[in-house]
Amino acid sequence: MLRRLQTRAWGGIRAGQGRPLALLLALVLALLLARGGDGPLPALRLALFDSYQVQLPRQRLSGPVQIINIDEAALSEYGQWPWPRTLFTELLAHIGEQHPLAIGLDILMPEPDNTSPESLAARLPDGPLRGELATLPSHDALLAEQMRQLPVVLGTAGFLHVEAGTSDALRVWPVRVHRASGTVDGHAAAPLPVMRFPQAMSSLPILQAAAHGQGLLSANLEKGIVRRAPLVGAVGETLVPSLSMELLRVATGAAAVEVNADAGGVQSVSVGDLRVPTLPDGSVWVNFSAPAMDRYISALDVMRGRTGTDVLENKIVIVAMTGLGLSDYKTNARGDLLPGVDTHAQMIESFFDGAFLRRPQWMRWVEMAAFGACSLLTIWRLPRQRLRVGVPMAAALVLGLFGAGALLFARAGLLFDAATVALGYAAVCLSLLTSMLSAAVRDRKQSERALQAARESAARTAGELNAARRIQMASLPQAASAFPGERRFELDALLEPAKEVGGDLYDFFMLDQDRVFFMVGDVSGKGLPASLFMVVAKALSRSIALRSEADMAVIMNDANRELVRENPEMLFVTSVAGMLDAATGAVFLCNAGHDAPRRITAQGKVELLRPADGPPLCVMDDFEYPVQQYQLHPGESLCLTTDGISEAMNAAGELYGNERLNGLLSGVVTAAPAAVVQAVRDDVRRHVDGAEASDDLTLLVLRWNGPAAAGA
Repeated sequence: MLRRLQTRAWGGIRAGQGRPLALLLALVLALLLARGGDGPLPALRLALFDSYQVQLPRQRLSGPVQIINIDEAALSEYGQWPWPRTLFTELLAHIGEQHPLAIGLDILMPEPDNTSPESLAARLPDGPLRGELATLPSHDALLAEQMRQLPVVLGTAGFLHVEAGTSDALRVWPVRVHRASGTVDGHAAAPLPVMRFPQAMSSLPILQAAAHGQGLLSANLEKGIVRRAPLVGAVGETLVPSLSMELLRVATGAAAVEVNADAGGVQSVSVGDLRVPTLPDGSVWVNFSAPAMDRYISALDVMRGRTGTDVLENKIVIVAMTGLGLSDYKTNARGDLLPGVDTHAQMIESFFDGAFLRRPQWMRWVEMAAFGACSLLTIWRLPRQRLRVGVPMAAALVLGLFGAGALLFARAGLLFDAATVALGYAAVCLSLLTSMLSAAVRDRKQSERALQAARESAARTAGELNAARRIQMASLPQAASAFPGERRFELDALLEPAKEVGGDLYDFFMLDQDRVFFMVGDVSGKGLPASLFMVVAKALSRSIALRSEADMAVIMNDANRELVRENPEMLFVTSVAGMLDAATGAVFLCNAGHDAPRRITAQGKVELLRPADGPPLCVMDDFEYPVQQYQLHPGESLCLTTDGISEAMNAAGELYGNERLNGLLSGVVTAAPAAVVQAVRDDVRRHVDGAEASDDLTLLVLRWNGPAAAGA
């Protein structure tokens, strides 16, 4: 019972040509694609998105950000980090002279300056020097005073664990959260699914109090690669904007960073007129450009006034350390190893240029629809088509998916996961192909069993045909042994049947001491009936010629009458028969509906002799065939062929043709008949180039050397 159910179930799958199984697989994969998050194959998706950035990097349309880097040159000039705060104050003063829109510090200063007067005084014993140092202003206070005069934004680093110097308290500026229920301050807002840090490391409170803003420096790292960065995060329960958004707030004079959220999370983050669409966790995909060294200016050049007076004017400036061992170099999605500050600068650039990268929530439905459309089309079409058509169609659909993804990225900044869709589609195709091939294997086994039975039957028939072929070919005379000691003429012939047995014929033999009889014929039809009639025609012609002392007309007429009586299959024969008088070179020909013979002169000229004077043999039983008489000169040849040569066809359908045959014959005029026959056969084979023969190939070449050759 169970075996019968299995057989029925498998028969149903076979009847559907694998469609039910492929549909089930497509449904499961579509449900996986519809899931949110990073998808079923996050590594594959990220690799594809990275390739978009490598092949189609963002083009820089504006340069709103300038990075002042504390590089090796500055460290060599002013000493190792940390610098005295007075030196850093001087750097800020030089920057402020050019009136930037905002100055971001990608630098943390959580500890007091050890070179400040109060720090030095604390390490000295009581005395006049200690008292004088205590009266001097603090370096941190001087820096704070400079920061009050400039649009400075401090950076803060989030920590997942409590570390020395970290705290959950820091000064921040307003972050407003807009929901359908209304607008509230970030402190009072319901928790959002943003990046959260229990602790943060920030600069000294005196510096925070003097700054005009403070933003998060942290970025999302996925296996050590920066692809996404948060625009808003949280330290404890406090919402904190990223350094890039806080710089934009200060640069535009906006009162707060605006967060637009719904039940699904953060939808966008806004500053003034700028609205940046985000992922639900408040992060964005960073749209990277190729590395740009003009984005960086050495702090040494700023301190020495070598940058010009307006290079920083109306720009957003970020001060960062890029010196060896000081900077946090990170690999971005393009594979570029750059300082972490470069990510903040590139984010601001992309915002200015409106070059956002987006992967909206509805993108997964687009991907599922694309997968479903490709899968359903293939499930419907592939089993109906041959693999050489269906496989290229599937490959074209895969290329179309990747092309659509690249186009959406380049034109709209949309991230379409063509890789996951294509892989799922490939699984559906593989399921279909596996089912189709399994069915084909089973069908082939059944066919092989049927074929084996047919082969056994065919083998018996083939044995009979091979025997018939051997008998037929053995009945043909061999030129090499037919005329021993004869020098007055040379003769050679060839017959290659198109099938196991053929319907063409040739014959030659001596009638007496001087006269040689020769003929070439072509029986209508193919296969065994034609070959049997060929043997009959050849035997009757030879018998009549040997017993008759008459001329060629009598031989041809008698042969025609005899063949008509022995022709139950109603076949007919086209034939050219002739006699050569070896003593004089006289030739007598009778042409019964056959191709005209060719005479090849000693000078290489090919002449077509008179065409047929009568119908093929067995067509009219009382027809009197006339005789054509010609005179050969020493060195001249006759060439008799069947239409299997002129109509030999290659795979492109091109015929060998009479013109090509004539050209070949004119080039082998001095060759012996055997060499001429060999040359014609080889040339026909080159033309056919392995294509299946459609007709028998027959050729006879006779050359008269002259009467004097007998004694040579």
